[in-house]
Amino acid sequence: MSGVVPTVPEQPAEAMENQIKSPTAAPAAPPDYNSHFVPGSAGPAVPPSAGLQVGYYVPQQPGIIPLYQPTGGTHAIQYQPGKYPMTQHAPVMWMPGPAPIPSCPPGLEYLAQLDNIHVLQHFEPLEWMTGYETNNRYDIKNNADQMVYIVTEDTDDFTRNAYRNLRPFVLRVTDCLGREIMTMQRPFRCTCCCFCCPCARQELEVQCPPGVTIGFVAEHWDLCRATYSVRNQKRENVMRVRGPCTTYGCGSDSVFEVNSLDGGSDIGSIIRKWNGFLSTMGNADHFEIHFPMDLDVKMKAMIFGSCFLIDFMYFESTPPQHSSR
Repeated sequence: MSGVVPTVPEQPAEAMENQIKSPTAAPAAPPDYNSHFVPGSAGPAVPPSAGLQVGYYVPQQPGIIPLYQPTGGTHAIQYQPGKYPMTQHAPVMWMPGPAPIPSCPPGLEYLAQLDNIHVLQHFEPLEWMTGYETNNRYDIKNNADQMVYIVTEDTDDFTRNAYRNLRPFVLRVTDCLGREIMTMQRPFRCTCCCFCCPCARQELEVQCPPGVTIGFVAEHWDLCRATYSVRNQKRENVMRVRGPCTTYGCGSDSVFEVNSLDGGSDIGSIIRKWNGFLSTMGNADHFEIHFPMDLDVKMKAMIFGSCFLIDFMYFESTPPQHSSR
């Protein structure tokens, strides 16, 4: 019949459903992916390409994720104020490590490049308020305010609080890597007997590296001023330290001169800077040590050690004892 229009034969409903689910059928709209995410098949991690920014980490092995360490070229990480409570600390600037020097004890290369250093004692509020003696701590800096060493006292609680400024102590000097490069030891000396008796005189032993003695600082009896002799490892006198005659640390700097044995030439000085009564009461002393640039580095270390024996003997004031009345 010419008037009949041919039609497409009807397909079963199951065949039509399979055609809709065919993988070749394209979706009506692209998926809404995030702008930073690119879909792809899972596979082994690849090395970072040149297009990645410096500071980002692409894991090379599963399960190994190192801590983020900013490198050159990256911007400082900034946090929204108040969202991440963090304590801000001033950065500690260390003196650049010098190259090793032949016949120089490890760690003393810093002193070979310096002709003066600053010894800054930490202020301990708890010690001042309660009278409980704590271990002393010192920062050693150069003129550029760069850290050179850290000195920490290592004395047990009973000894510190029983003997106070007369206590025997061990001071450990560490560098920027935390290595102990020098040890200073003060043995206990009874002061009950006559001051002119040798057994009552104070002494400090300096070891560098720890366990190897390089010299001693010995007190000499004097009627009106502090006098010390700097000795080598054989206990032979090589230098002399003489303090002022007036009361130490009362309104002005206290200068301890380092002279030759005959007293004819000045080698250096140890100056206790006057920083006010609050610094004095809080045992926050500041010493400035001067020595020639070309002086033997071991002798520099001995002058450095003399500063701590002077500090404990004359400027380590006893904290106030609060009465129970």
